[in-house]
Amino acid sequence: MTLSRIGQIALPVSNADRSEQFYGDSLGLPKLFRYGELVFFDCGGVRLMLEGSGKAPVQAGTGVCHYFKVEQIEAVAAALQAKGVVFEAAPHLVAKMPDHELWMGFFRDPDGHLLAVMEEKR
Repeated sequence: MTLSRIGQIALPVSNADRSEQFYGDSLGLPKLFRYGELVFFDCGGVRLMLEGSGKAPVQAGTGVCHYFKVEQIEAVAAALQAKGVVFEAAPHLVAKMPDHELWMGFFRDPDGHLLAVMEEKR
């Protein structure tokens, strides 16, 4: 048996409606469907499930970050900021690799989950 690609990532949220707006309208992820308090988005072939059970307070995971690969990171960050996304750290050079530079910019969703945009500049 060999595991390969991730099919779905589950993320707990405190308010499914608010998170649906953030991930759909602010981040521009294509919504696949909604079933009750579960909202599903497509992230380049990986399904993101926002789970809004509302049963317990949501605690953002320590040391967990979801990274979105983009091109033209500065332009993407500017477009997200225009939609109200607040960056903790503007896109910046993280590491120089032999064949590219790794750039990242960090922000949080309404529940405090750490998210980032990343670009491998060649």
